[in-house]
Amino acid sequence: MPPGKPQPPHSSSSPDPSGQPDPDGLLLCGALLTDGRTVDVRLSGGRIEAVGTAGSLGGGGGHGVGGGRAAGGSHEGGARVDLTGYLLLPAPAEPHAHPDTALTADGDGPASEDPDDVQRRATEATLLQLGHGATAVRAHVRVGDVQGLGALRAVLRARRSLRGLAEMTTVAVPRVLTGAAGADGLAMLRDALKMGACVVGGCPDVDPDPTGYVEAVLEVASEHGCPVDLHTDAGDPARLARVAAMAGGLRPGVTLGPCGGLSRLPSEAASRAADQLAAAGVTVVCLPQGGCQGAEGRGTAPVRLLRAAGVRVAAGSGALRDAANPVGRGDPLEAAYLLASRYGMRPEDAYEAVSTSARAALGLPEVRVEAGFPAELLAVRGDRLAGALSLAYSRIVVHRGRVVARTSAVREFCDSAATVELGLPRQGRGELS
Repeated sequence: MPPGKPQPPHSSSSPDPSGQPDPDGLLLCGALLTDGRTVDVRLSGGRIEAVGTAGSLGGGGGHGVGGGRAAGGSHEGGARVDLTGYLLLPAPAEPHAHPDTALTADGDGPASEDPDDVQRRATEATLLQLGHGATAVRAHVRVGDVQGLGALRAVLRARRSLRGLAEMTTVAVPRVLTGAAGADGLAMLRDALKMGACVVGGCPDVDPDPTGYVEAVLEVASEHGCPVDLHTDAGDPARLARVAAMAGGLRPGVTLGPCGGLSRLPSEAASRAADQLAAAGVTVVCLPQGGCQGAEGRGTAPVRLLRAAGVRVAAGSGALRDAANPVGRGDPLEAAYLLASRYGMRPEDAYEAVSTSARAALGLPEVRVEAGFPAELLAVRGDRLAGALSLAYSRIVVHRGRVVARTSAVREFCDSAATVELGLPRQGRGELS
């Protein structure tokens, strides 16, 4: 993959500063779907307008440029992209990011809380995740304590600067909400919502009164009509049962994560907890790539047990090269790969956890490669989903019907008898010295 910091893409299908969908539309030519069909897909007004067999929507004739590059020609006034050799998927979403602390693992001492530094980190982290394919990100941001609302203000500025490239929602995460110190935390939480945070979050495990903390969060969320997204290890069955009982029926919904403690419970207790979460309609966001800031303990939630109980399970990335995970990649396809390789999920179910379920956890509409659905898409070089999760190097990302990021990887081998005799594929034909 290309080195260095991510740069906004430059192509005939890149977004304009207004962030509006391309009025002329975009034609994706020769893409392979997971059901084996090869299709053309026409995008217009930020949605999928039509899906037809390859060449049926004006994509034939050899006028496109290979390798997923935007063509110089047009179709009814719009650009087109040749996706020959690419698998076309609904774009993933990132339901659990920490952009305010991202990219700080290599620094000396505590991470800078200067607003300009926070904004820069949040912007770069979101662009990295966009390059991986995540067109929507839920950003958990600490409020209160020393930083006050400064980090949230900086992340909100980053969100505005990324308009048209990626969709970011912000979660206000106060530390303490009970006792004498809790009054300040509650006031700060309400101010954060007035400022622009749209999800009420928090870490009940670190409050002296976890149950009281959850009660306070749910009350504020109910007042403002906001969803709830809480960090918890979920290692205490009694406490988790109380959370599920309080969360049941709350609209627009409650999400818990990373819930790694569930995997350390005895099987009977874990099964009972899964049933309680399912009955309450709680979504669980697991973090198969590791922990995150604000979560006690490590480990991944028992995804197969939760799914069997009827719990919606989404997968997030968590830490992106910060103190919690200095090598975190923030790549949703890696999260899906780990769910498949380490936790025994089918590739289709693993990818669903980072796409359909992740979007549902964020309150976003479903995406399918069918007419009428949002044009939030990811093209990955490959012909099978399992292979794409294994070696997903080259990617093309579409947000609101426009190409917003492209990663191109070329692997070359020097000439040898083995490659010639066996006819092994090569992506490049350059000379290697």
